[in-house]
Amino acid sequence: MSRIGKAEIKLPDKVEVKQENANIKVKGPLGELSTPIFEGLSVKNENGIVKLERSNEDQKVVALHGLTRALLMNCVKGVSQGWEKNLEINGVGYRAQKRGEDLVMSLGYSHEVVYKAPKGIKIDVQEQLKIKVTGIDKQLVGQVAADIRSKRPPEPYKGKGIKYAEEFIKKKAGKTGKK
Repeated sequence: MSRIGKAEIKLPDKVEVKQENANIKVKGPLGELSTPIFEGLSVKNENGIVKLERSNEDQKVVALHGLTRALLMNCVKGVSQGWEKNLEINGVGYRAQKRGEDLVMSLGYSHEVVYKAPKGIKIDVQEQLKIKVTGIDKQLVGQVAADIRSKRPPEPYKGKGIKYAEEFIKKKAGKTGKK
């Protein structure tokens, strides 16, 4: 039995979970999300505790049991607390700013890099060097943060570029001079 799949999900206040056809709808104070529920699985909601149950022990159903529970937990946390990723910009002259809803970055190129945030994602800039990406969909928040980071990934010699706040850049030794 899946250890992750059999774990219960305790619903926070004001969060509702409903199974509709092949989807699980999660509604909370920050918004509404849905995740697919695979054939052979069902959702049981009792007194604010959600359990996923399998109809059989087929290998495919067993494999998807833990996955579905993890996706459901991500939806519950997203609509109740939200998700966030923090990015840092390192480098002389590198900076970011908000222009309307767009993120405008100066990253050492001959032009400014403009990033338009998708629907449901909020991007904040603090101190021109810190970017915060927030939203209710964990996958989308992570993808947006990865897209922003890909505009100028950190290089291993001086560490210049955009990195995740908790990321450690292992630096390489540079060239040695002629002796």
